[in-house]
Amino acid sequence: MPRALRCFGLGFFAALSLVIPNLTAQRNINPALTNNSATSTLGAGNAPNPTGIPGQFPEFQMPVFISGRVVMDEGTAPESIIVIDRVCAGAQRAVAYTDPSGHFSFQWGSGAGMLSDASESTRGNAMQAAGEIATSGQRGGADRMLGCELVADAPGFRSSRLDLSGHRTTDNPDLGLIILHRIAGVEGTSVSVSALNAPKDAKKAWEKGVHLLRSDKPADAEKELAKAVEIYPKYANAWLDLGRARIRQREVSAAREAFLKAIDADGKLVEPYVELGRMASRARNWPEAARYLDRALQLDPVDYPRLWLEDAVADFNVQNFERAEKNAREALKLPLQDRDPRANEVLGRILINKQDYAGASAALRTYLQLSPSAKDGDKVKAKLEEIDGYLAAAKSSSTEP
Repeated sequence: MPRALRCFGLGFFAALSLVIPNLTAQRNINPALTNNSATSTLGAGNAPNPTGIPGQFPEFQMPVFISGRVVMDEGTAPESIIVIDRVCAGAQRAVAYTDPSGHFSFQWGSGAGMLSDASESTRGNAMQAAGEIATSGQRGGADRMLGCELVADAPGFRSSRLDLSGHRTTDNPDLGLIILHRIAGVEGTSVSVSALNAPKDAKKAWEKGVHLLRSDKPADAEKELAKAVEIYPKYANAWLDLGRARIRQREVSAAREAFLKAIDADGKLVEPYVELGRMASRARNWPEAARYLDRALQLDPVDYPRLWLEDAVADFNVQNFERAEKNAREALKLPLQDRDPRANEVLGRILINKQDYAGASAALRTYLQLSPSAKDGDKVKAKLEEIDGYLAAAKSSSTEP
């Protein structure tokens, strides 16, 4: 291999590792589709148009309330709090999460992101508003929901979908059931079997801790989650969320200990491996990152699409080029909304180290086409010139008599 090309492949570990910090969100969700030019008529001093003459007053926006319930395919409530996503034209966004009985409720168009769970006191009433109202300029909500669905996001499970097209303000807010079906071939789970045996007091502390964590109160959440694992030391999901509460407070060592406790309690629970792998990636501890991310993908190759690229980076940095190439190619098979153009760059670097210069050239050119303003664009262009020069020289030498 030419020395300059070898340096590009093996000497740029630090530059390549910069892929990781941008991939460490807990859940990678595309931004919701919004109309930035629209402004809400609520809370802005506007009133309904009393004259009925178009243009005299902005039209009053009626809130749309939605509720429902998530159940397993056998009809039981999930043993974990489940995130509810809305999907509109391929864009996905978390809008609510369930209570311990699987119920959820939210106001359509809330800008608050993750909303509070349903409760016994609010489930039977009109749900509380949680933020700004969606402003599509349509009355009744039917047009603003056209082409939208609700799904439950539970790794290891396939969710049925609730079609929101045609739902209006005056309709019954209860849309019925979202059913979760176990995905065949996924060994891992997002809900530990240990949760089934948790005492009532431990479950109550865990549920309270999760609610506090989602309410951005990690210190308070840590106290409740610590109480849950003290009552029931084999509570894997509680250890997992305790680690997350500690991460939010930058207690890295204590968080790592909690994630390892979660794995000890249930080795099939996927997300502790994801958390540990990403922690190791941020610390550039590539052997540990590769080990944990590899295991996460072995347990669940379906529900964590961004892990393919993250694991490819980790495997590249430990010079496991075969697995790195496999992971990078899997990352490039993802649906467009989940695909990261940097997978092409990573694949190009891997192929250079495998001396597949034609393949590397194609991958790097694709990366530049998809990311014309990339910060490392000039370096990639310079490397392409070197590769092309090498390929031209090799072709010339092969045709000489």
